[in-house]
Amino acid sequence: MLPLVLFFAVAAADLSSRLAEIAAQAGGRIGAAVCLLETGDHASVRGRDRFPMQSVYKFPIAMSVLHDVDSGALALDHAVRITERDLVPPSLHSPIRDRFPDGVSLPLREVLRYAVAESDGTASDVLLRLAGGPSRVTAYVEGLGVHGVRIVASEMEMSRADRVQYRNWAQPEEIIALLRAFQEGRGLSGPSHVLLREWMTNTLTGLKRLKGLLPDDAEVAHKTGTSNTIHGLTAATNDVGIVTLPGGRHLAIAVFVSDSRAAAGARENTIAQISRAAWDWALAKK
Repeated sequence: MLPLVLFFAVAAADLSSRLAEIAAQAGGRIGAAVCLLETGDHASVRGRDRFPMQSVYKFPIAMSVLHDVDSGALALDHAVRITERDLVPPSLHSPIRDRFPDGVSLPLREVLRYAVAESDGTASDVLLRLAGGPSRVTAYVEGLGVHGVRIVASEMEMSRADRVQYRNWAQPEEIIALLRAFQEGRGLSGPSHVLLREWMTNTLTGLKRLKGLLPDDAEVAHKTGTSNTIHGLTAATNDVGIVTLPGGRHLAIAVFVSDSRAAAGARENTIAQISRAAWDWALAKK
């Protein structure tokens, strides 16, 4: 836990400078963007750089699938068959694979929940296929006015070569644009928005990241992303989401810690520090 003295008020200071200061203390390449959605006030560091998303990309994939549910092309209660061939390898996180090693049929609603709330790699690949593939999901995102997010490779493809993960990239400021679209209800029906927000809020992944230094009762709807560590290098430790502030305003935050040799706790603490600095800054805004 950081001493409280580090949580100085940043309303009079430039938040971008504070973000850069935090980023400089951590190993690797850090990109972050913050926006108080109701006012448009924002700040960033390396906000237009490209960072590997890892499981952050399950957020736009889920949005795209739910959009197809809204159009009637898919149904939440429809049974989705997951075969043994669909299961991602043990190097990737997949509760579905661990619980159903011979495959299983699950309602689409449950596959979505696995992908978002449990960050399941098998579920993500099944959803990506149902959505029509990476190019169709990217087109959906671009249709929302978001042009700095690229979805190219599946979880299975990423497992075969470490460099493949860099093909699924996002710019922090463009993830903020996607979070804004989500918060404003664009691209999804009301019921689909509620479902996705519920899964993002109730997830147990990344509790020491965006949520790590915020008050215990702070509501955070978020999606994490984490790569494996290879030869001491971790390509991605990420968290993006929407924080509901006291009084009801909303703070969108996107943090990407890339190509870092720091320990997992240090990487997560970098994200937590940025989130807390943004929280203090937003509360000081009138």
